[in-house]
Amino acid sequence: MPARTLLFCALLTACSPVLGITLYKSTDAYGVVSYSDRPIPGSRAFVFGDRMVEQLDTQVQLQVSRFAGGVRFSARNDTYAPVEVELRLQRMGNVQGGASRLVRGVIPARTTMPLTLLSARQPGRPVSYKEKFSYALGNPGQRQLAFRYPLPWRGGPFRLSQGPNGRYSHFGPKGRYAMDIAMPEGTPIIAARAGVVIKTENSQSGRGSHPSGNFVRILHEDGTMGVYLHLMRGSVVVREGQRVVYGTPLAKSGNTGNSSGPHLHFVVQRNVGLALESIPYQFNQPVGGLPNFTAGNP
Repeated sequence: MPARTLLFCALLTACSPVLGITLYKSTDAYGVVSYSDRPIPGSRAFVFGDRMVEQLDTQVQLQVSRFAGGVRFSARNDTYAPVEVELRLQRMGNVQGGASRLVRGVIPARTTMPLTLLSARQPGRPVSYKEKFSYALGNPGQRQLAFRYPLPWRGGPFRLSQGPNGRYSHFGPKGRYAMDIAMPEGTPIIAARAGVVIKTENSQSGRGSHPSGNFVRILHEDGTMGVYLHLMRGSVVVREGQRVVYGTPLAKSGNTGNSSGPHLHFVVQRNVGLALESIPYQFNQPVGGLPNFTAGNP
């Protein structure tokens, strides 16, 4: 076979991740874990199941106050980040000013803000309505700034085990541009960018009840958020409301939540309008180790 044909075949093999090649995990008799794009006896497909579901119902609440002339609505934000809210009022009865109403706004951190007021068309009779209240962390009106992220850990080098648009889990809006870095449990995780800690979880063991496992979410000055997932139980050393700078210790890497092996899942997100979505980012230096076998098309 001509050398050029051999080279083409080699390149085709190297490009096979785009076609969805599988990454396999195996552990030898000494407990050493290794990864390969080819199955070997005793290995298994290495599949990540990163999903992010953060419950803020106790921190972002719709407040409804009835009075003699109608109903007053306000929203309370107990988080350390601005929150975008939307209130839809439909099927309204005995209300002045129409049959439906839509109110959307951004509530600053640790603030209660009035939303709207329904006035009774016939005083003395009750006002009726059907409500739908939605919210999302962050202010969609902020302008994102260009930023290259230092590596958010101490030690290594480690390998990228799943990159942007990975076939296993990095395909939804919240995690499309995330990166998974395989590393031993207990690796020091540090802040990759200055900001305010706005959400943490520190009590999960193993798979637990939260897909993200233990995590830290940090709000940056431009409204973007860096999220560090699958951390070791009890290792988070920052608190909500704390300001951090690059290099501030956050936690230790782990294997909690929907995680098939020890790794750090790092993603940058922003509010795009009542929804958090991941955004592309780059580290300011290469991640060492094996090629990214699970990456899809950029």
